[in-house]
Amino acid sequence: MARKLVLLLLLFVWWSSPLYGAEPIRSVQAQFTQEKQMAILVRPLVSTGQFFFQAPGSLRWEYFTPLHSVLLQDKGRVRKFVKKDAVFVEEHAMGLNAMQVVLQEITEWLDGEIIDTETFQAKQQEKGRIVLLPREEGLQKIISRIELELEGTSGLMQSVTIYESEGSLTTMHFSKGQLNGAIPEAIFARP
Repeated sequence: MARKLVLLLLLFVWWSSPLYGAEPIRSVQAQFTQEKQMAILVRPLVSTGQFFFQAPGSLRWEYFTPLHSVLLQDKGRVRKFVKKDAVFVEEHAMGLNAMQVVLQEITEWLDGEIIDTETFQAKQQEKGRIVLLPREEGLQKIISRIELELEGTSGLMQSVTIYESEGSLTTMHFSKGQLNGAIPEAIFARP
C-alpha cells in the first residue's frame, strides 16, 4: 500500500512539464476520488481526499475516507498520521525513507526533468494522454504501466490509472484542481 501511495504522489507533478506548455509550478491543490479494483472484490474500494503541493518541497496528501490519514512532507521531513479515536497519531512505519527518496525525485521533476527519469519511461500517446513504463525490473513486477490523462490545455491532471497485477488497478480522478494558488503554511503542519 505504501509503495502505491508513493507512486500516486509521483504522478501529480507531471502537471509541471514544459513539454505540455504548462507554466512552472509554484503550487497545486486538488480533490481526488480513488477506486481500487481487484479480481477478488465484488465492487471497487473507494477513497476520497485532497492534496496540496507548495514548491520547493511541501506536500500534504490527505485521505478522508475510508480511513482518515495524512502524509506530510515539509522541510525535507516525511511524516504519516492516522486518525484514531478523533486524534491524529503519527505512525513510524517502514517505507517512509522510500517515500522521502521519491519525493526528492518529485522536486527534481518540478525543474522540468520528467521525461528521462531513472524510474519511468514516458510515452505520449495522443494529446493529453501519457503512458509511463517502469524501468526497474522490481517495479515492473508491481506495476505494468501507468496512464495519465490531462485535462484540456490547463495542464491539470484529470485522472491517473495504475495497472498492477492481472485484474488489479487503481484509478484516481481529480477535481477542483488549482495551479499556483495561495496555500497557507499551516496546511503543511501536523494535523
